[in-house]
Amino acid sequence: EIHIQDNSDEQVSNEYIKFDKEAKLDNRYYKDFRYRIYKLSQPLQPQDSVEMSFKTNFVTNGFKTRGSNTDVVNNGTFFNNFYFPTIGYSENYELNSDDDRKKQGLKPKERMLEQNDIRGLKQNLLGDDGDQIRFEMTMSTAADQVAIAPGYLQKEWVKDGRKYFQYKMDAPMFNFYSMVSAKYAVKKENYKGISLEIYYHPEHTYNLDRMMKGMKTALDYYQANFSPYQYRQVRIMEFPRYSSFAQSFANTIPFSEGIGFIMNITKEDDIDMPFYVTCHEVAHQWWGHQVSEANVKGNAMLSESMSQYSALMCMKKTNSREYMKKFLSYELNNYLRGRSTETKKEQPLELVERQGYIHYNKGSLVFYALQDYLGEEVVNTGIRNFRAKWNNDVVAKTGIYPISKNLIDELKAVTPDSMKYLYKDLFETITLFDNKADKVTYKEVSKGNFKVKIDISAQKLRADSLGTESKIKMSDWVWVGVYGEKQKDKDRLIYYQRHKISKDKTTIEVSVKEKPLKAGIDPLNILIDRHPNDNTKSVEKE
Repeated sequence: EIHIQDNSDEQVSNEYIKFDKEAKLDNRYYKDFRYRIYKLSQPLQPQDSVEMSFKTNFVTNGFKTRGSNTDVVNNGTFFNNFYFPTIGYSENYELNSDDDRKKQGLKPKERMLEQNDIRGLKQNLLGDDGDQIRFEMTMSTAADQVAIAPGYLQKEWVKDGRKYFQYKMDAPMFNFYSMVSAKYAVKKENYKGISLEIYYHPEHTYNLDRMMKGMKTALDYYQANFSPYQYRQVRIMEFPRYSSFAQSFANTIPFSEGIGFIMNITKEDDIDMPFYVTCHEVAHQWWGHQVSEANVKGNAMLSESMSQYSALMCMKKTNSREYMKKFLSYELNNYLRGRSTETKKEQPLELVERQGYIHYNKGSLVFYALQDYLGEEVVNTGIRNFRAKWNNDVVAKTGIYPISKNLIDELKAVTPDSMKYLYKDLFETITLFDNKADKVTYKEVSKGNFKVKIDISAQKLRADSLGTESKIKMSDWVWVGVYGEKQKDKDRLIYYQRHKISKDKTTIEVSVKEKPLKAGIDPLNILIDRHPNDNTKSVEKE
């Protein structure tokens, strides 16, 4: 039997599904659920194969009041292979809401499989249709457009007023590919033997240099610290702002105009999202394409959180630590906002269940804090060891994909015993802080020498999956910082050192060589603080 999930909707439908061996549609045709079962007249023998062909139509019938599909458009079409029929049963179509399941008399359902579930361990991030595939595609489009798919362009031609493009990948890749078509201008550059290409709407030139810089910075950092890049090109293709995301396919990155091409990045301290998102998506060529994770709890930590970390290291390489606070604050605010709207249960990072506020926002904070405590090279050593043990070539021999614990084990192996408590705080539990600068005073003890006294409050808390918090003993090395007068309208730390904090109330005295402006605890938001805005306070003269 061959089970097929027909991924159709009101606009997408499969005109036919055929096999090159005799097969009949079984009586168990679950039409309401678009689920078909075909029975082969002759069973397939070991090493035998059957070819499936299908025709999928996309038809727009007038205007819809809501929920219109904007993937296929006049200029800037972008969709992926999930439009096509998939093989086998998919849990993605099951009801997830506990309330909806209760109405149907169904028990509550975990969002993802447990980490020891052999079904999930044998499936990668992209499902169980296949592992790595041989890929070749021919696309046709309007005569004035460029059509792009993963792989390398083999040839292009015009026939009957339409333009054709043939792409082929020269190595196995995951069963995940995009189809893009638009009226493009192209910016190209050969960088150390890798073709960097940006396909963009001709008028959207604002951030092309930032994105090109992102590709170069990412390739340099990831190849130096993780492993060589596996392809000969990186392509970015703009698509319209009907959606605001970017997505990384093999050597090919569709990228929304809304988060890259038309963002207004004019102030020096603006968050450079075009650069950051570019670095994040290039990182997926490693975390997702060189190493793919098992389809179990915690899987997004190995793709999304790792890509967040990788991109943050690119930002750290090109910006000051004070600038980094702006992005860390952005991530912290989104994590706190996300956990306040959780409808099921919050998970620690190592068990995240498709919870973006955890694997994106908290993931950034966790990995940034880890390298801040241990050092960038220590963390990268653990990551390199993980990639070496769990890359696609290794997985192809075992059939088992990695889980978050595999990465954590490699990181722990290079971590001093005195710092291993970090993994419980950062990955294995939901740990929060409530740090506050109560009062900051200073006095000039001699010309050009100032003593700063900082009264701080500090609490460490653990939360359960429902958000109930309990205070736990705090004995942590935490940054204490003092800011001097701003330079060019930018914050500037003149003192920044760790202090052991083990009491609810602590007074810290430090000396600085210039007049202080403000001071406090964890001023750059390295820790996950419930109320980060009160961490620093303006100074008062004694």
